[in-house]
Amino acid sequence: MKYLLVQEDEEGVERLWGRCAGVEGLFVDPVPPPRETLTLRGCSPEGPLSEILAEPGVSFRGLGDMCVEVWDEEEPVQWWTLVDAVVVAHQPHPGDPARYDVVIGAGVRNEESFFDVPATPRFELLAGTTVAAARAGRCSSVDGLFAPRADPDPVPLELIGCEATEPLLVGTQRPRRWAGAWADLLVLDRHGAVMASCSVDLAVSEARPSVLGYGLEDITLTDGGTDRPSPAARGIWTEWYQGPPAAPNGWAPYDAQGRTAWLELTTRAWRGRASGPDRTGGAYHLDGRFVTDVPGLHCAIAEALLGPGRYFGREWNAFKDCLSGGFGVAPPFTLTWHESDVARDALADVVEDPEGQLSYFEETVQLLERCGVTVVLR
Repeated sequence: MKYLLVQEDEEGVERLWGRCAGVEGLFVDPVPPPRETLTLRGCSPEGPLSEILAEPGVSFRGLGDMCVEVWDEEEPVQWWTLVDAVVVAHQPHPGDPARYDVVIGAGVRNEESFFDVPATPRFELLAGTTVAAARAGRCSSVDGLFAPRADPDPVPLELIGCEATEPLLVGTQRPRRWAGAWADLLVLDRHGAVMASCSVDLAVSEARPSVLGYGLEDITLTDGGTDRPSPAARGIWTEWYQGPPAAPNGWAPYDAQGRTAWLELTTRAWRGRASGPDRTGGAYHLDGRFVTDVPGLHCAIAEALLGPGRYFGREWNAFKDCLSGGFGVAPPFTLTWHESDVARDALADVVEDPEGQLSYFEETVQLLERCGVTVVLR
C-alpha cells in the first residue's frame, strides 16, 4: 500500500480511513481560469510593462503571469494572479497624461487571503508570481478585479485497490447518501515514510470491485482537491519515492516549476525529522552554480545548512521564520556563497519588496547579515 487516507480529529489525533495501492489522477494541471478583460487605471509602468508600452504596435503583447498586490497604508493584504496576462490596449490616463490606462486580458485567480479590501487601497504590479517577480509598476485601481467568480468544476480522483475502513466504508456502500468529509491523502515512499500529502474530499461518486482483486475496491472521489501536484512533478516524486535524496544538487536539473515541487517535498520531509536543539556557530558552504531562480536559491541554502533534501524555507516569509530558530541551524554562523555572481545576475530583476530598491539576491544577503550571519561572497 502506497497511500493512506487519514482525518485529524479536534484533538489532533489522526484516524485511518483507508489504504490504497494506487491513485489515478493525482498529477493534474490546475484548471485555467476563464479569460477576462481588466483595466489598470492610472498606471505608472515599470520594468517589463514599461518596456512593452514603449514599443510600437503594443496590442496583444504577452506579459506572462502578473501579480497584483492590494496594499493598505502599510502592507499588502490581498494577492491576485493575472494568469497569462496580455496587453490588449493602452491610452493616457485622463487625469494625468504621464500615466496610462492599460487594458489587460487574463485569467484571474485570488490567492489565499483573509483580509477585506482596504477603504483606500493601492495596487502594486509585479511581472511573475508572489514567489518570484519583477516590479512592473503601480496603479490607482483595477476595473474588474473584485468581480464575483464561480469556483471551477472539481476534478475527480480514482483510488485503486483500496481497503476502506469506517466511516469511509459507509460511503462506498451508499455513495449517494453520504456527504463525505475532507481528509488527507498521505503518499508513502518505499520505506513507508510519508513523503507528501494533499487534501481530498471523501464524497464518493462510485465504488466497485477493484481491478486488483483480493476483496479491494476502486473508489471514485468527486473532488480530488486543488493542491495536487502538476504532471511536471511526477519525475521528482518518483525520485523521492526511493527515499529522501542523499546526494547534493538533485534539484539542479529541474526548471523553476520542478524546483518548487522539490521544495514542497522538503516541507513534508522536515515534519517527519526528529527535532533537536539548533546548531549555532560553524562555517557552511553554499554551492551557487545552479542558483538561477528563487526556488533554486532556497534549495541551495537549505542544502548548504542542513544537507540534501532538507527544509529551510521555500519562499521569503518562511525563510525569515527559519532564521529565527527551530529548524536545525540558527545564527550566528558563517556562510560562504561560492559562485555568487550566478544568483546576482539571474535575480537582478526579481524583487521581494516592491517598495525597496534591492534585488531578491541582495535582500537575501541583507536579511542573513541582519540576522547575525556572516556572508562571504565568492
